[in-house]
Amino acid sequence: MGACLLLLALPLLAACQQQEKAAERPARTVRTVTVEVREAGDTVTLTGHVEAQDEAAVAFRVGGRMLARLVNVGDRVKAGQVLARLDRQNAQNNLRSAEAALSAASATLAQHRNTFERQRHLLDRGFTTRANFDAAQQAHLSAQSAVDDATAQLKIARDNLDYTEIHADADGVITARGAEPGEVVQAGQMIVRIARENGRDAVFDVPAQVLRNAPADPVIRVALSDSPGVAAEGRVREIAPQADPVTRTFAVKVGLSNPPEAFRLGATVVGTMRLDAGAAIELPASALTEFNQQPAVWVVDPATSTVSLRNIEVQRFNPSSVAVASGLDEGEIVVTAGVQVLHDGMKVRLSGAPS
Repeated sequence: MGACLLLLALPLLAACQQQEKAAERPARTVRTVTVEVREAGDTVTLTGHVEAQDEAAVAFRVGGRMLARLVNVGDRVKAGQVLARLDRQNAQNNLRSAEAALSAASATLAQHRNTFERQRHLLDRGFTTRANFDAAQQAHLSAQSAVDDATAQLKIARDNLDYTEIHADADGVITARGAEPGEVVQAGQMIVRIARENGRDAVFDVPAQVLRNAPADPVIRVALSDSPGVAAEGRVREIAPQADPVTRTFAVKVGLSNPPEAFRLGATVVGTMRLDAGAAIELPASALTEFNQQPAVWVVDPATSTVSLRNIEVQRFNPSSVAVASGLDEGEIVVTAGVQVLHDGMKVRLSGAPS
């Protein structure tokens, strides 16, 4: 009988010993943060380059053989400066022909005008027929039309002669050339490209997610990549309506306010902007774990110094932090390090708290 009672008591004794060992196990020290609701938003940094706000291709209005290009890439030009010239011989011949045609038409007009005036006086006195008067009047009108046509042709010939030279329409810098002296060029063919000196843009390739979270009218700090102290501020001036088919990003042009001289065309720049996310709870990314196939964090009960696992809804996540949309209240304590070794109800000691 005694042996039987001893056998029954052994499991109870072992359980009591395990409970005593668990009670004696020291609390695990963990690192924590106290939940705070504050203005959230990531700082986005993108690399881009400087472009002219206004860049135009300059071309001849007429075709011909180009005799000279007086500027090269990198040259600064002034408004009205001659950039290139075509062979003028044909244009000068056309001008002389137009001048001769106008002279001939003017002489014919004078002759028909005199005939018309005589016929008008004779008709008033009854010394000619109405048919002769009408014929003289028609010849006069035709001669006047020929003079008008010759005058227009003369103006076209003069314009074509002027078009054998192209001039800069504004101050700027030559950024490209499209033809060399000696080539036969067509009307409208780009000869040089001018970046007008009326403003600078910083151009960035921006992901769609950044555009969605950007403020309505953000102020963007733009600095040289190799000299961060050289910077300017700007605002978005233009957003491409369609994404690049390869990178799936959108070209965004930021108009710069008073950019320094170091912001040369093509210079590599870095733009910084803070995303607009409103008030939210932000935690270190190390606090995040998983429970029931959903994001979760370990929450410390200050009354019992134990932890419990709680599911949360994540608003935004990046490698360094996580924004929590719901599941936590301000003032609660969340474990941020050592989450892999915790279990529900485990006693913990906050890092920096007295033993």
